[in-house]
Amino acid sequence: MTIIGITGPTGAGKTTALNELEKLGAAIIDCDAVYHGLLKSDIALQNELENAFGPLKDEKGLFERKKLGSVVFRDPAALEQLNEIVYPRIGQAVDSLLEQARQEGKRAAAIDGITLVESGLGERCDTTVAVLAPVEERIRRICLREGISQEYARARVSAQKKDEYFRANCEHVLMNDCVCAEDFALRAETLFRTILNT
Repeated sequence: MTIIGITGPTGAGKTTALNELEKLGAAIIDCDAVYHGLLKSDIALQNELENAFGPLKDEKGLFERKKLGSVVFRDPAALEQLNEIVYPRIGQAVDSLLEQARQEGKRAAAIDGITLVESGLGERCDTTVAVLAPVEERIRRICLREGISQEYARARVSAQKKDEYFRANCEHVLMNDCVCAEDFALRAETLFRTILNT
């Protein structure tokens, strides 16, 4: 099974790229979804995060992800502390999902992670692909997709690694500067077919 790491900053078009990879028969492992699932279900993790960053639950006792985000996206040291807490748990969950994909006979699996390199998940991959796009386009997409303010979107973007980092740490770059999504999808499909020899 070929394991492809997909990374890049938020709003660059990773979802479009991953859709093309899924059409080619790959299992998709979304590290964001894994992380969000852990925040909802892992009580020990919730407690550890509250010990580190203060109260993070609403009056009903539900964990507030945006509250955590507002703390860590503006403070690099807090973001680093968060990553130290969550990376090992995400890694364990990803390993289970990779094993499941192997047992299902998948020819490929994609690990989609914005911090693929820093978390060590990239080391599990046979090759890595950075999906990049112009900054202002990324901010526009994030605001539309998540219904958040431009200020919050900019804070998230500025908290992430720059394009140069992804270029330096990935074997392939998929640039999403296409006029329409269909053109970018075709560009992604072409690259993935090359990687998978199809």
